[in-house]
Amino acid sequence: LAQAQAQRPCNLLQANQPATGQLERMSYETADSQKEEFRKYLEKNGIISQLTRVLVGLYEEPERPGNAIDYIKKYLGAPTGVDVEELRADNDELKRQNAELEQKVASLSQQLKELQTEQEGEDN
Repeated sequence: LAQAQAQRPCNLLQANQPATGQLERMSYETADSQKEEFRKYLEKNGIISQLTRVLVGLYEEPERPGNAIDYIKKYLGAPTGVDVEELRADNDELKRQNAELEQKVASLSQQLKELQTEQEGEDN
């Protein structure tokens, strides 16, 4: 009886757990469904057709380009040879200058209004 009770919790735990084969099958089904969702996403957004055209274009090139990545970027219309970090830094600097100039315009507009108000007061 003691042996049966000692084995019973193990049997209950094993009964609540799916078989190893079943876990693997569930894992494959999940991975397959995720792959299928991703494939549908790529197809819906035209990515598969774009990539196919790029690869066909690369295949049909009489001379293989030295840098296939640059070829693909150029084919897709992305700029090549551009330092993105430098552009971001320039953009940040221009945003800062723009903010300063906007503050200056606001300040000068306020000064102009004050001067116009003073001048109207003197004219009366």
